[in-house]
Amino acid sequence: MTQHDSPILPAHRPGASRQAPDCLGPSRTPRPWIPALLYTLGFLTVYLLAICTPWGQRAENTLFDLGGGNPEDVWLYPLSGAEYGSTPLPPLELSAKPTLMVGLAVIVVLTLVRRCWRLGCAALGVVILTTGGKEVLKSTILPRPDLVGAPESLLDQGFPSGHTAIPAALTLAAVLVVSPRIRPYIATAGVLWLACIAAYSATKGGHRPSEVLGATLLACACYGLATWLRPPATVPGATRSLRALPAITLTLALAVALVSGARNDTLTRSLVSAATGFICAALVWYAAVGRPAPTARRTRHALD
Repeated sequence: MTQHDSPILPAHRPGASRQAPDCLGPSRTPRPWIPALLYTLGFLTVYLLAICTPWGQRAENTLFDLGGGNPEDVWLYPLSGAEYGSTPLPPLELSAKPTLMVGLAVIVVLTLVRRCWRLGCAALGVVILTTGGKEVLKSTILPRPDLVGAPESLLDQGFPSGHTAIPAALTLAAVLVVSPRIRPYIATAGVLWLACIAAYSATKGGHRPSEVLGATLLACACYGLATWLRPPATVPGATRSLRALPAITLTLALAVALVSGARNDTLTRSLVSAATGFICAALVWYAAVGRPAPTARRTRHALD
């Protein structure tokens, strides 16, 4: 090589620019704290409007007067586990704690297999903070005052709903630890599960719509907090999937919510419960997949 020859350039390594966002260094992009704040404000707004105002309590209590009050009028009643010898749809009835334990075990296994320690800890934090925070909020911090002289049977339910919190938290936690290739499809399965449980909990009378929405917003707030506290390089970014997947997922969620919230004795209560389940599904879908992470945008700019 002569003096005028250009220096030898480093060999190009195919795939070097295609590294996963988790492998990148810390980003200077501001951490996504706004979603966590918005979900928290939404949670407090639902509580203040539906629980702490007479007209909010009266509107929700009116739903319990619709229909004949026979639980067998609910289409999914055979899957509730209320009948003797029947198997409940997780996490209904006595299957709530086993469902939660199995979900936590799956998260731990995925964390060990994929060695994503930070994301695994964040996923466990989402589940523990959601389910544990639900118990604390329901029992001590967010009481239900009786402002309209409601029957005693309507004063036992608490805000937020525990049965709805479990599928919402487990879905968001799973999104953190699964492989990016299957992340949207795991979110789809979890969203359909949540739509079913949320709509059924509202239509059967186990919880009011505000309690179901509150549990979902609490899980989304915990997920937003977890992704905010974690370094941006470890937050799951946007992944390629079918362009029609969001529309397909939300359409299926609407269908599942309509079936799960259906009753034979009242159309109004069925539609309100179905709308509640669909809103919960849409909230979790947007939190888990609908909002690209900052690292994904930074990676795309770098590749361009």
